[in-house]
Amino acid sequence: MAKSPWKSFLMSCWGKSVESSAARRGELRSSSNSGISDSFRAPFSPEDLSLTLAGSNLLAFTIAELKAVTRNFSMTNFVGSGGFGPVYKGYIDEKLRPGLEAQYVAVKSLDLDGSQGHREWLAEVIFLGQLRHPNLVKLVGYCCEDEHRMLVYEFMPGGSLENHIFKSLLASLPWSTRLKIAVGAAKGLAFLHEAEKPVIYRDFKASNILLESDYTAKLSDFGLAKDGPQGDNTHVTTRVMGTHGYAAPEYVLTGHLTAKSDVYSFGVVLLELLTGRRCVDKNRPNRQKNLVDWARPCLNNADKLSRVMDPSLDGLYSTKGAQRAAAIAHKCLSHTPKSRPDMRSVVECLEPLLSLNDVPVGPFVYVAPTERVGEKKEKEQEQEQEMEEKMEMETEEKNHHNRDERHKQRFPNSVIHSEITLHRDGNNLYRNSHVRRTVRQNQERGA
Repeated sequence: MAKSPWKSFLMSCWGKSVESSAARRGELRSSSNSGISDSFRAPFSPEDLSLTLAGSNLLAFTIAELKAVTRNFSMTNFVGSGGFGPVYKGYIDEKLRPGLEAQYVAVKSLDLDGSQGHREWLAEVIFLGQLRHPNLVKLVGYCCEDEHRMLVYEFMPGGSLENHIFKSLLASLPWSTRLKIAVGAAKGLAFLHEAEKPVIYRDFKASNILLESDYTAKLSDFGLAKDGPQGDNTHVTTRVMGTHGYAAPEYVLTGHLTAKSDVYSFGVVLLELLTGRRCVDKNRPNRQKNLVDWARPCLNNADKLSRVMDPSLDGLYSTKGAQRAAAIAHKCLSHTPKSRPDMRSVVECLEPLLSLNDVPVGPFVYVAPTERVGEKKEKEQEQEQEMEEKMEMETEEKNHHNRDERHKQRFPNSVIHSEITLHRDGNNLYRNSHVRRTVRQNQERGA
């Protein structure tokens, strides 16, 4: 199947197909979205949008193709679900379409009854269709067929940072891995803010940071992303969107959105990496429910910092690195937006911490080498054989004892059962061996 031209794609997504599907399924939902770029508002024409997306390498998939690669959206392929909708794992290769690069993909399907809608879907297509960076998740393609709105991403085998920090039942993330994730996420944000047309991510949080198998961090979910201020404008005024606990306080109060709003959100995630706690946890005591309020007083105090560090690290972290990272988080979480650093400065401050080598060495644990299967079986057989021989000897000894007892009962006066031992010396019988020795000694003296 040939790749659909952008113009026809946008016409199908913006025009009659949406109207007809809305008539059948109810109007595609949007979350009152002054929160997506102004370019998504009418009367911005499909032709203008096609020019914006010209040169993109995104693939247009059919719903039949995506059913094939996900086994008809089988629950065995189900990965998870978010505000956008369910996500399924799939595999695409040349069997699906000639010339297609073989790779695992994540297929995200828009839930028409969910909290996000057509505008958020279109925002992801536009932003990720134009932006490419090692710390942004790669959008492979999309599906826009009838009422179906789907996004096809590269598959991230490491899952989300949220799962590793808060939901993992395995070992805690080591200090070096946490720093690597923080640096990668910071680079992704810095790229967005420094783009030719700056982008404000607006929904930076642990669940939107996906990880490669080597823990390379990539930003995902651009549904709430918005173009940054242009010209002399210092901010963008928009309806407050995002996630409670991560959103900057001035944005929540005024709706004024700037790149420094993302910087604050980054500070919250960095604090989560340091402490291992959620930004908002209603299950904790009142003073600890809000992570920023609880931990901020300790971030610039070297003596108090250990009180808020993640206990699951067992103290195995760089003291200097933790202090510097905490100082960066403190700056990012400033109540005054102008006092916060830009993301490029954050990257430049965090990256050198990766090379610090003052991390304490943990306790040495010796792991005994495993035996080869053949040797193990042979040893088990020897042990079984020894056990069987021991049991046979015990059984034989027991039977012999029982026979003696029965004979003693029948012949109580028999010499066999007498406690006196008789020995033959020539033609005479003597009791006990010491008697025999005495007689022999007397004979020798007489001789």
